[in-house]
Amino acid sequence: MKPLDLNSYIVIDEYSSTPKYKQLINSIYLAIEKGILKKNDPLPSINELSFKLELSRDTAEKGYRLLRQLGVIESVPGKGYFINNTALHSKLKICLLFNKLSAHKKIIYDSFVQTLGEEAMIDLYIYNNSFPLFKKLLLDKKDNYTHYVIIPHFTDSSEAPEEVIDQIDKNKLVMLDKRIGNLTGDYSGVYQNFMKDLYNALCEMLKSLSKYNTLKLVFPQQSYFPKEIIEGFRMFCNQYAFNYEVVSDLQEEEIRKGCAFITLTEDDLVILIEKVMETGLEIGKHIGIISYNETPLKKLILKGITTISTDFVRLGIQAAEAVLSQQKVQIYVPFYVKLRNSL
Repeated sequence: MKPLDLNSYIVIDEYSSTPKYKQLINSIYLAIEKGILKKNDPLPSINELSFKLELSRDTAEKGYRLLRQLGVIESVPGKGYFINNTALHSKLKICLLFNKLSAHKKIIYDSFVQTLGEEAMIDLYIYNNSFPLFKKLLLDKKDNYTHYVIIPHFTDSSEAPEEVIDQIDKNKLVMLDKRIGNLTGDYSGVYQNFMKDLYNALCEMLKSLSKYNTLKLVFPQQSYFPKEIIEGFRMFCNQYAFNYEVVSDLQEEEIRKGCAFITLTEDDLVILIEKVMETGLEIGKHIGIISYNETPLKKLILKGITTISTDFVRLGIQAAEAVLSQQKVQIYVPFYVKLRNSL
């Protein structure tokens, strides 16, 4: 029997951040589910996959090897690869739309995938905080998946994001990390509460902050961070009578004794540390530093950088459980403080 045209059922999407060997596996699964591939149907050779799909041999071999281990395909020496088993249970097919790649997003992704286990096929797309790219990806794929898990952070949103997201069936939708207030319908969401979390974190650090007379939040102008962070910062400073300032460009900022800084990005944290070291002021005594989002390195830098952070593992776990659940959930994941020598 002549093999089918592989381009009719194997799709390798260059926009996807899902490894290509997994895309190959997912394509075979979907073709079986749709009845395109049947038991004993021949499959393209490793060489044909590599040539026509521009895959490395290692990638093609890895995909086929895992399919053999799962019992989906078999190989016959001298003849090639064939479909061995079509009695597959229907899998969840999930589109993950993340705004960027980072250490924190990897933690979310890993805990999400681990919680789902083998019950899902997952395609990860990164839109780099670009609303036009986000819109294109989502609308191009709005009928291809059983679930859509979306982190909605943009630096260039020219239209209301909810108008695009509302085109997704709400039974398939899980919003993650940031809540979009004007979405319609009943859907699941797992969020940070950016205003409340920052306010509560600063309240928890009030005793340590009391040695400083001015608090400064470094919030870049072209930032995808929610403006609710600024609201929580101002609410705290007004309640406890701190002088305060929202700084958009740390490079232009003069470092003065008695200030505590809150940085949101790793780049600004590095710039701040360098500028403080040039002044000769002592971090944790003359200058305070608080960094947004915990990472292992922050335990070690300058004998410890104080951090405020959500539980990224919990974000991933709760998002996966929302996919698996038959009920709609609205969950806020708690924030926590790691008080260290920099404050």
